[in-house]
Amino acid sequence: MSELIVRASTEADVARCAEIYGHHVLHGTASFEVDPPDVAEMRKRRAAVLDLDLPYLVAEKDGRVLGYAYAGLYRPRPAYRFSVENSIYIDHETRGQGVGKALLVPLIDLCTKAGRRQMIAVIGDSAHTASIKLHESCGFEMIGTIRSVGFKFGRWLDSVLMQRPLGTGDRDLPA
Repeated sequence: MSELIVRASTEADVARCAEIYGHHVLHGTASFEVDPPDVAEMRKRRAAVLDLDLPYLVAEKDGRVLGYAYAGLYRPRPAYRFSVENSIYIDHETRGQGVGKALLVPLIDLCTKAGRRQMIAVIGDSAHTASIKLHESCGFEMIGTIRSVGFKFGRWLDSVLMQRPLGTGDRDLPA
């Protein structure tokens, strides 16, 4: 039995990431998009993350990508420059097998090493208890719920906000 490997994504991973994300867009409420982006758009999104020197990771087993995670800017204005927002998407057939945690732990570490001070999780749909529990297990705290902010599949959806300090967080001034 082979083990799960977490590594930096490559250009060759983009199509598989688009496939994983596309399933979530079409069948789930983790993303509030309604039309899956094509591979070219996913390539642009990945490049934008990497251009900011932020991590974009994949988890693979037996040569197959089972999930991906990345950190993006929480908001674009300069005062937010020390805060990032994480995103994690797992192949729907491999949920509950530890892939999310295997991705989130190194994502937190890489963002901390890059000098970021806060990580925000914006979890689509308050019914995503697995995602909420994953984030709690990695030190995130619930900071609020924005009720009925999205509408998909004929129903209103909440966004759950969770936050985790990175490094010294707000205990001192950044270098």
